[in-house]
Amino acid sequence: MVGNAMTVTVVTMKRLRDDIQAQMSLEKTTLALGATPRQATLQQVKRSLVIALSPIIDNTKTVGLISLSGAMTGLIIGGASLVEAIQLQMVVMNMLIGASTMSSIMSTYFCWPNFFTKAYQLETKVFSIE
Repeated sequence: MVGNAMTVTVVTMKRLRDDIQAQMSLEKTTLALGATPRQATLQQVKRSLVIALSPIIDNTKTVGLISLSGAMTGLIIGGASLVEAIQLQMVVMNMLIGASTMSSIMSTYFCWPNFFTKAYQLETKVFSIE
C-alpha cells in the first residue's frame, strides 16, 4: 500500500507542477482577472489526480479475471475457499485505492500553497530547474 501510495503521490505532484508550468500564462491571466489561486489551478489539479490514479484503477479491473494476485493465489493454494480469497483480494484492492487516493489528495492540498506567493502570484522559483 505504501509503495503504491508513494508512486501515485509522486506522479500527481510531478504532473501538477508540469501542468502549471506549461500553462503559466493562462494562470497568470486568470489571477490578474481576480480569480483565487485555487480557481486558477483547479483544472490542473483535477487532471493530475485523474492521470495519477488511472493505473491503480485500471489494475483493479483486471485482478481476478486476467491476473491473480499473490494474496489470492496463496489463499487458494493454501486451501481456502474461492469466496474467502476473492473477499480478501477485494479488501486489499480497496485499501490500495483508498491509500493512493488519500495520499495524492492530501499531498496536493498541502503542497499547493508552495506554488504561490503570499500575494497570490505564481512562485517562479518552484518551476525553475537549478
